[in-house]
Amino acid sequence: MPEPQSFKNHGRLDPPQHFIAVPILFINFIACIVITVRIAISHEPQMLGLHIWLVIVSFALLVAAVNMRIKDLRVQDRVIRLEERLRYAALLQPADLAASSKLTFRQIIALRFASDAELPALIARAIAENLTSKQIKESITTWRADDLRV
Repeated sequence: MPEPQSFKNHGRLDPPQHFIAVPILFINFIACIVITVRIAISHEPQMLGLHIWLVIVSFALLVAAVNMRIKDLRVQDRVIRLEERLRYAALLQPADLAASSKLTFRQIIALRFASDAELPALIARAIAENLTSKQIKESITTWRADDLRV
């Protein structure tokens, strides 16, 4: 059985993206550059245009892979923000709910790991002390796992 999620192990990697797709595309990009430079040095102009095009395409593929991951994370952040606003509306008193509008986006993202019981006090502390997301996560005593992340 996997270890329960906590501050120490809450980071997440996407193995197909981080360990397969992006490294292969990066190696492909570097290899295309090396081959193109060798062709340019050997004075084979009939092949140079094709290899320059391969460098451009390999760069575009690398950019596309990274861009897809960035967009996935942006959508996830928007969903987290929405979920947390709904959670705050259900758990917080009206005064605390109004004060929660002072939270930064990074603070909201970090507070999603706090249990319902400790959330109001942690929100008040985050606002009063301007806690960073790391400080908020370190302050959580009862961790609320988020296993459905991208």
